[in-house]
Amino acid sequence: MKIESLDLPEIVKRFYIESGIAELYPPQAEAVERGLLEGKNLLAAIPTASGKTLLAELAMLKSILAGGKALYIVPLRALASEKFRHFQAFSELGVKVGISTGDYDRRDEGLGSNDIIVATSEKTDSLLRNETAWMQEISVVVADEVHLIDSPDRGPTLEVTLTKLRRINPKCQILALSATIGNAKELAAWLEAELVLSEWRPTELREGVFLDGTYYCKDFERPVRKEGPDDAVSLVLDTLREGGQCLVFESSRKNCAAFARKAAPKVGKLLVSGDREALALLAEEVLEASETDTGTDLASCIRAGTAFHHAGLNTALRECVEGGFREGRIKLISSTPTLAAGLNLPARRVIVRNYRRYSPDAGMQPIPVLDYKQMAGRAGRPRLDPYGEAVLLAGSNKELVDLFGRYIEAGPEEIWSKLGTENALRTHVLSTIANGFTHTKKELMDFLEATFFAFQYSNFGLASVVDECLYFLKKEGMLEDSENLKATGYGGLVSKLYLDPLSASILVNGLKKAGWLTDLTLLHLVCSTPDMRQLYMRRPDYGPVNDFVVSHVEEFAEAPKPFKAAEYEWFLAEVKTALMLTDWIRERPENEICEKFGIGEGDIRAIADIGEWIMHVLAQLAGLLDLKGAEKAKELEKRLHYGAGPELMELLGIKGIGRVRARKLYSAGFTTLSGLLEADPKTVAAGVGPRIAARIFRQLGRPEKAEELAESRKITGSDKKELGDNQKSIHDF
Repeated sequence: MKIESLDLPEIVKRFYIESGIAELYPPQAEAVERGLLEGKNLLAAIPTASGKTLLAELAMLKSILAGGKALYIVPLRALASEKFRHFQAFSELGVKVGISTGDYDRRDEGLGSNDIIVATSEKTDSLLRNETAWMQEISVVVADEVHLIDSPDRGPTLEVTLTKLRRINPKCQILALSATIGNAKELAAWLEAELVLSEWRPTELREGVFLDGTYYCKDFERPVRKEGPDDAVSLVLDTLREGGQCLVFESSRKNCAAFARKAAPKVGKLLVSGDREALALLAEEVLEASETDTGTDLASCIRAGTAFHHAGLNTALRECVEGGFREGRIKLISSTPTLAAGLNLPARRVIVRNYRRYSPDAGMQPIPVLDYKQMAGRAGRPRLDPYGEAVLLAGSNKELVDLFGRYIEAGPEEIWSKLGTENALRTHVLSTIANGFTHTKKELMDFLEATFFAFQYSNFGLASVVDECLYFLKKEGMLEDSENLKATGYGGLVSKLYLDPLSASILVNGLKKAGWLTDLTLLHLVCSTPDMRQLYMRRPDYGPVNDFVVSHVEEFAEAPKPFKAAEYEWFLAEVKTALMLTDWIRERPENEICEKFGIGEGDIRAIADIGEWIMHVLAQLAGLLDLKGAEKAKELEKRLHYGAGPELMELLGIKGIGRVRARKLYSAGFTTLSGLLEADPKTVAAGVGPRIAARIFRQLGRPEKAEELAESRKITGSDKKELGDNQKSIHDF
């Protein structure tokens, strides 16, 4: 099916033809035949790289150019950023694109001026809770990676969000996209959607198992030269010699880094001079973006053409790795399975080096088929690779046979709603009532009848769970105690602030119980909520953390008794997390925090971000309910954002000045912005470097001082361009 023949505005057809897309793939053509461009709901369950995103683009652009507005929902912030950058190409069609992934209590009305809004499912849910007006103008909703409805963490939010969007605007078109759904027909029936189910790929995918120097596929086998004791290294080198790139999936962060280091010496020998130079520059970027040993380790790997990728890296490091791989400079990425969750990083060969994953309850367990299919789907770059290969590693003939049956010849598991527990449902019951979606128990049940859970289970057991939720919400004062369902001011604020009602209850009751408030009191309260991501307790942690609790017991709002073993162990994990945040706001170097707590710098930022959000909520709740701690919480909210002491907050308002540089400026006597305005440029440059100093003066509205630095250094034209960026005045901050 030709693009030229589609029922699309001519400007859209020209855009795609000029970009090299003149004909649709077979699954895309089937989607058009099933009503994609006629406003029909559609579930596309087709392999990775088969053009799911193009289906969304065609539907969105047709609707937008007819006066509509599109919402593109993704599961991860990183994926949101990727899609946002991709959709910006539509600017030449006059289409404006916006992105929203954080600040859960904001209505973001300004986003409504865009034609395409990219958002995570959590942010979409929060926009609905805050009654953002432009949400009613949405004409196309795209749910990417819709199989994550099966996730206990993200699934309930995505499910309720889709249910609400369909209720707000029954005429809006729903497009659900996924590569792997075992019960696609059932999900399509719930969405009242046409189903496109296909295994077609533009690049052939070969799936097989490697054993004793031979790669076994269904229809053929071929030897691979043994180049050491590690089979995965041999497979990587074999791929690189054929001009491809590799993704290797590992079961843990530690194993990721170890494999990248192991492969680096041999991969490095295959690099050409142009790659070596580009990788050396990329390694310097990595060193500038990190102050930890992990960053140094990653830079060393990158120089040799390998890299590792996991959630312990900060955002800048992950972007360096992804960019280097897309440019073809980095030849191998060793990753945890997080990379398989939608990011567009295909490779010639995907190696699943360890198909078992650790479970706290059952030890090492085989991964689900769905996870394997997601990883295998990364193999094969359209228009770049003649084929893609997914490889599992076996240690025996018995294991080889088992892997073929367990993964290669198996279909993905069916997905199941995870909405039917009090923990999952509590927050959505409150938001549904607070939004005015429902006013009575019957209306609430009618709304829940429209969810995927009710579709699958026929509401089995749901009424009793709803009763438990309503009892809790009334007991905690979030709902009025009456027959009609109505949120109190407290309950309405909790819903808008996008917090689990149980977390809000813990915060409010903790403030009431606390004798006196210190930074630790509030940080521990934040860390004791179910919305916080807890650090694990390692064996060496128990003694020191327990000793700390004993010596600071008066600073906790409430501490369980040590003889309640399970409860006390959970409490110690909360304290450990609070201690990490304490070190963060006291400006302890990130490398020391990583070593002390056994985490990565990405974990520090992720936990600090969550802590900042919950501390913001605590401040708002304390203000509403006239409880102590509101002002201290507001100060801690800012300190968690920057990871610094209160005296640095003014300096940290300058864009690009992190806590380390701010401390250098402060120590040099520049304690205020007014002091910096009048400072000698060379003195400031002596503390933070001339380029950073020039940026500071540009932002402060003193470009002449930046030029003075430029002249004194006789800098190059490229440097002048850098100094000319960010010419915002201080009034922008």
